[in-house]
Amino acid sequence: MPIRITEGLVDPQALKNVPEQYLIFYSSIVDGRSWCPVPISSDCRDVEDLVRQTFGADESPSALIVYVGDRTEWKSPSSIFRAEPWNLTDIPTIIRLRNGAEEARLVEKDIAGGLAEFVKAE
Repeated sequence: MPIRITEGLVDPQALKNVPEQYLIFYSSIVDGRSWCPVPISSDCRDVEDLVRQTFGADESPSALIVYVGDRTEWKSPSSIFRAEPWNLTDIPTIIRLRNGAEEARLVEKDIAGGLAEFVKAE
């Protein structure tokens, strides 16, 4: 199923009512690419192809990419995504939903090695 992408910042509470099975939280696009420049192997840019391969095929589970804002918005302790209901601490983060609630999550470095099993466990 194609990956759907949010436009601009969205109300985190509204994400509990989306039809998708997975929420993928990424840094927003700045100057044509993710601003997420973390010098480790699991930042947003490094897992982008894996995420598209995992969720982009017709038979794949449904997913929604949610951008958390520019660097300043995300780094702020008052970021709307750091609060309920998602309480994000790092990006990228992938959350599996069940009936609008979080069932499980993968964060940063766990995505590259664990995404296939995470999706299979659904």
